[in-house]
Amino acid sequence: MNRQVDVALSTTFLGLQLDSPIVVGAAPPLSSDLARLEQLQAEGAGAVVLHSLFLEQAERDWREWWNHQNDGRESHHEATEYCPSTEPQFLGLDGYVREIEAARSSVSIPVIASLNGDCCSRHRQSWVEVATAVEQAGADALELNLYSVPSAVDRKSECVEQEQLAVVNAVCSALEIPVAVKISPWYTGLAAMGQDLQKAGARGLVLFNRFYELDIDIETLETNSRFRLSTAAEQQLPLRWIGLLYGRIDLELVASGGIASGLDVVRMLMAGAQVTQVVSALIRQGPGQIVRMHDELMQWLESHGIEGICDLQGTLSHQRCADPENYMRAQYIRALSSYSCDTTPFANG
Repeated sequence: MNRQVDVALSTTFLGLQLDSPIVVGAAPPLSSDLARLEQLQAEGAGAVVLHSLFLEQAERDWREWWNHQNDGRESHHEATEYCPSTEPQFLGLDGYVREIEAARSSVSIPVIASLNGDCCSRHRQSWVEVATAVEQAGADALELNLYSVPSAVDRKSECVEQEQLAVVNAVCSALEIPVAVKISPWYTGLAAMGQDLQKAGARGLVLFNRFYELDIDIETLETNSRFRLSTAAEQQLPLRWIGLLYGRIDLELVASGGIASGLDVVRMLMAGAQVTQVVSALIRQGPGQIVRMHDELMQWLESHGIEGICDLQGTLSHQRCADPENYMRAQYIRALSSYSCDTTPFANG
């Protein structure tokens, strides 16, 4: 199935030309199968973000291979074939590089690699080495997932943020390809952090990362975490922050979380998103979902007399909408104050 490109849907992202603002987000079920990648391209995906390579995977695999190579090296002077002489195969980074190369040869849409890891200083050089290998493999761009759990009571927020900025700066300085950064919403000064990420070299900001949360089974007395697909309610947070940041920081903004329809894409573009990432809807609905989203998007554009998505971007951002208070605290106070109990079970006693 080859979808004809609609000029009205074309856009740019990180300097890359995209035929659609709908980008396949990072998820193993969507990007680890070449046939699935080719299908997503045929349906009209603007680009694909490959599933994340976790920094721990690359570091552990190389360390284990090195130990295997050197274990017992001096145990017998005649054992010239004791150590394996082959190069490492099927390791985390090595395997990921081959996935990039295979994807690059199978699809013509931009292929964006994804790295996920802790930003503490001892990992900084690993970030650079892995990112360089990813670039050399042919990735068109790189998405950095900054993931840390700052649970140490003696580490202030500015320390955590400076470590993250140092990683972004080191990676961006080492690469020629553009870099987007995917962050959580848990920053005290999120707008300022976005500005600092831009100064560190990032060209895009993905809002927001979703972390797997811990649960407790009170019957088995065990802790566990389960993969959970996003819901429509999760659109609210990126929608608000994209609207607040649009025009304030010199970064291309990417919406991620709960986007499942063409109308969801319209809302995010109006807030100021350059593109939208979709994962859960593709997993839930299966083949044809991107086509359905494109059809909804085109129908909305045509019914409102809008020639292309470039005319939508930022029209309802904080800076340009008729009621900017909707983004701010005043509207929050008004909404709570006006809430009535008449519609709740308490209304009748």
